[in-house]
Amino acid sequence: MERIYVQGGRKLRGEVRLSGSKNASLPILAATLLAEDTCVIHNVPRIEDTRTMIEVLRALGAKVKFTDSGTVTVNASRLITHVAPYELVKRMRASFYVAGPLLARLHKAEVPLPGGCILGTRPVNFHTDAFQKLGARVLLAHGFMRAECRQLTGALIYLDPRWCSVGTTMNIVMAAAAAQGRTVVENAARDPEVQDFIKFLRKMGACIQGAGSSSLTIDGVRKLSGCEHTVISDRIEAGTLLMSAAATGGDVTVYPLEPVWLDQVLEALSGAGANVTRADNAVRVQRSGRMRAVDIATAPFPGFPTDLHPPFVAMISLAEGRSVIDERIYESRFAYVDELRRMGTDINVLGQTAVVRGVQKLTGAPVEAPDIRAGAALITAALAAEGESEISNIVVIDRGYESIEQKLAALGASIVRHDSSGRQAQLCLA
Repeated sequence: MERIYVQGGRKLRGEVRLSGSKNASLPILAATLLAEDTCVIHNVPRIEDTRTMIEVLRALGAKVKFTDSGTVTVNASRLITHVAPYELVKRMRASFYVAGPLLARLHKAEVPLPGGCILGTRPVNFHTDAFQKLGARVLLAHGFMRAECRQLTGALIYLDPRWCSVGTTMNIVMAAAAAQGRTVVENAARDPEVQDFIKFLRKMGACIQGAGSSSLTIDGVRKLSGCEHTVISDRIEAGTLLMSAAATGGDVTVYPLEPVWLDQVLEALSGAGANVTRADNAVRVQRSGRMRAVDIATAPFPGFPTDLHPPFVAMISLAEGRSVIDERIYESRFAYVDELRRMGTDINVLGQTAVVRGVQKLTGAPVEAPDIRAGAALITAALAAEGESEISNIVVIDRGYESIEQKLAALGASIVRHDSSGRQAQLCLA
């Protein structure tokens, strides 16, 4: 197993060009199945999750090329099956995104149920209920969702306002884009990644109104065409790097980035004592002196993103005072806390709430990353800790972060990756 070693205590300084958004790239790649000619997508991050999605597309019959520069070319003119392979879908929940376009394009879809994960159960009933409202017959049996229809038809669909489900919103939009008539989605997700995804579909010829609001109107069209699109930057990567800068008392600028995408995060960083500078297409975070405690509660966009909760906890564990972290999205998000405790944090969890009492210092330790964002939290803590940390199970980090150790090393971090034989290795996902 590969490992990342971090010698902590160095202040991060410099500028970082962000990678393309993971959470926008995955549904955009799935949406290429709707076009009967070629789509060209730029700024796709070279991470494990995008590679898994590309393998799913190929298994369905699409011809896909992924260049070293992050450009993906997809031609899905001849799909050979409506069945997504279990061995690929089980790797990543986002593989379920192919259900909507398969149902719209082929009028049938058979996709393995992704089941639960370390973050807790995330049922697909929101997706399947929506497909049924659009006129599909849906059967859940033997670990698969099987759906078919003669023709999808528009419908009024209300999503649970407590969740504003991103995945469900995207799957509905893909299915409705080729349905007959008008579909209205209420309580739709408003995330920047959803807006970018809708921008891509509009370039394909989809008729969608309301992007960025909680109400979407989709008028189905008979045909969607290929197009060219550049994916937005990854705001979760941006937030992680900015929190690492604050944790180490550094000075880091990330770009290109619309500051409004991280409005609540930047407010929390300011509240913790960091100096936050917002530019037209960049954000800078500086921190000197000890941080202050601050409370947060995760929420759907434009609230504090749940994906940035773990690195925020790692950062705020060094603040003066007591911080309260209320997780309102995933019931098992705190699985990483035991690993942070190995580094000297003082964190107590009760249900969906964590109380973080700031400590004077963290110390390096061997830790294991339980999931993508928890892995980022462990790196953030290791960068600020005294001594060396060894982070294992880094395959989960590679699912969501492109060349993370190279970017941090360029900012002055002492961080290296070792391969299974113990030799220093460079990140290579080719």
